[in-house]
Amino acid sequence: MLPIALYTAEQVRDMDRCAIQDHGIAGYTLMERAGAASLSVLRAQWPAAHVITVVCGPGNNGGDGYVVARLAQEAGLGVRVVAATDPKALKGDAARAWQDWQACGTPLAADAAGALRGTDVIVDALLGTGLGRPVEGGMAELIEAMNASAVPVLALDIPSGLNADTGAVMGCAVEAQATVTFIGLKQGLFTGSGPEQCGRIHYSDLDVPAAVHQSQVPGAWRRDEGTLRCLGPRRRGAHKGHFGHVLLVGGDAGMPGAVRLAAEAAARVGAGLVSVATHPAHAALIPMARPELMCHGIENVPDLDALLDRASVVAVGPGLGQGVWGRALWQRVSQWGGPLVVDADALNLLAAGPLRRDDWVLTPHPGEAGRLLGLDSARIQGDRPAAAALLGQRYGGTCVVKGAGTLVHGPAGLQICDAGNPGMASGGMGDVLTGVIAGLVAQALPEAGMSQGGALSHLEAAATLGVCVHAAAADRAAVAGERGLLATDLLDALRFTVNP
Repeated sequence: MLPIALYTAEQVRDMDRCAIQDHGIAGYTLMERAGAASLSVLRAQWPAAHVITVVCGPGNNGGDGYVVARLAQEAGLGVRVVAATDPKALKGDAARAWQDWQACGTPLAADAAGALRGTDVIVDALLGTGLGRPVEGGMAELIEAMNASAVPVLALDIPSGLNADTGAVMGCAVEAQATVTFIGLKQGLFTGSGPEQCGRIHYSDLDVPAAVHQSQVPGAWRRDEGTLRCLGPRRRGAHKGHFGHVLLVGGDAGMPGAVRLAAEAAARVGAGLVSVATHPAHAALIPMARPELMCHGIENVPDLDALLDRASVVAVGPGLGQGVWGRALWQRVSQWGGPLVVDADALNLLAAGPLRRDDWVLTPHPGEAGRLLGLDSARIQGDRPAAAALLGQRYGGTCVVKGAGTLVHGPAGLQICDAGNPGMASGGMGDVLTGVIAGLVAQALPEAGMSQGGALSHLEAAATLGVCVHAAAADRAAVAGERGLLATDLLDALRFTVNP
């Protein structure tokens, strides 16, 4: 069980100082605890390992590595140590860790490449969380050699080369099969490249007092399937009017699939009624596939007004297009006075004519987020948390930045979902998410169930819950395999997911 509080690297360093200075825990004691916790994870995950190679860097992360090496040798394992820099230059607790390892009498490995061969596990203790620039030179060569070795890697605190705050790879990064992180979870482990580089994440608080964590306000909150526990049973006397009316607007000529996916997703998560405002050519086709959806052909913008009057929430964008028809409907919907969920072509139209509202949820993927901010998608992926915050500043409301470790940013701060899988990289998944969020907004679920980690507004709670429901449904649907997972595979899984 991992905590839900996430921190920046600087916050964790502050907690480390708090434990040492305010609570009298020696820095070397913390280092030894980190080494013991790491060895415990290694033995549990690779019980058949007999020989390990520890790659140690120039700072305290390297010190953790020397402790692991000493404890492993004392436990009877064969140990090789590769020093990336001269250990005689180490200072403080890291120098003491090196001296204690040296006292064991085992010399450093003379050949790094040879030390990485014929070993059962590599321990990455190279760089840690203090990385401020891209990795290059000898450090980069060591990382590449670890990645090319085909030997499983355990990373200490964070895979070397991964930015602890953003989840971006700084030039190159270790590809670990497991990571054990200390004192506080770093937010970069759970978004961007973090999940791919970290493998399975283990956590040790190093037995610091609770007051150490209370000294910091978390930079973000981790959300997973545990978030779904806020979905309690319905009251026995409930009727469809209690669960809202979702209106989906989209599906220009030749593009009915996206709006149909979104509409069915809204129904599958429990919206009382779902209507679809679409191109007249599709109005009779969509109900043939899902008769519970009420479809209306919209030829002219005034045709939309009666539907808006009955809606609890409007989701706009799937299949909308950016032609005359789509632009006209977007202009009308963007002026509506109720809550909106904005996706796909509606986001592109918003980028062309920026507006700001507090009562909407924007759901861009990195490319759409880039267009909204005037940046390329690589810049978005380089610092996803900063991009989410900037979207909120510029457009207001709640912003969902999709991708590995989907982010939800609203007035209460940043939420990161660590569920989901690579099978979701297929067309239509975003349309399903749009419908899920809209369906949850319509039901006006109590925000109290999302209060752990800070009070969320109704839209923030619905967006956060929607992202977790969507990811959990995808994980359920991917039991048969990630490759070939389709958006329609999630629709039945959604029903199970919202009834935990």
